[in-house]
Amino acid sequence: MNETITFGRYEISTDPARLDRALVHRWLSTDAYWARGRERGRQDRAIDGSLNFGAYDGETGAQAAYARVVTDLATFAWLCDVYVHPAARGGGLGTGLVGAVRDHLAPYGLKRVLLATEDAHGLYARLGFEPLADPGRWMSLAPS
Repeated sequence: MNETITFGRYEISTDPARLDRALVHRWLSTDAYWARGRERGRQDRAIDGSLNFGAYDGETGAQAAYARVVTDLATFAWLCDVYVHPAARGGGLGTGLVGAVRDHLAPYGLKRVLLATEDAHGLYARLGFEPLADPGRWMSLAPS
């Protein structure tokens, strides 16, 4: 079921049909350090396999931010690809978007919601995220 909430002048929606996929791809592949150079087909597959959140200007309808969550909606979620257009930064939209994601996931009772960030620790900490208590327990597989 799609959800829409109002945050200031923005609507935050989980409706994937509202996403401007070309815009999301441009933002991430050219301006996001973690996704720079990502191919459009790969981005479309990521969108198709995820729970997506778009933030839209309530007056113009233009997309102003994006986030996606990879989850089973039962035990685990990974919040990723959080991006706010530069013109919309500084007004709390990033905090509102991540808060909407957190609140949307809360009823599922997930054991863990993870994310990785290079430079936004403060934003996520304000919303309840903490560094891993025991990072030595975690491993990753990154095929070359």
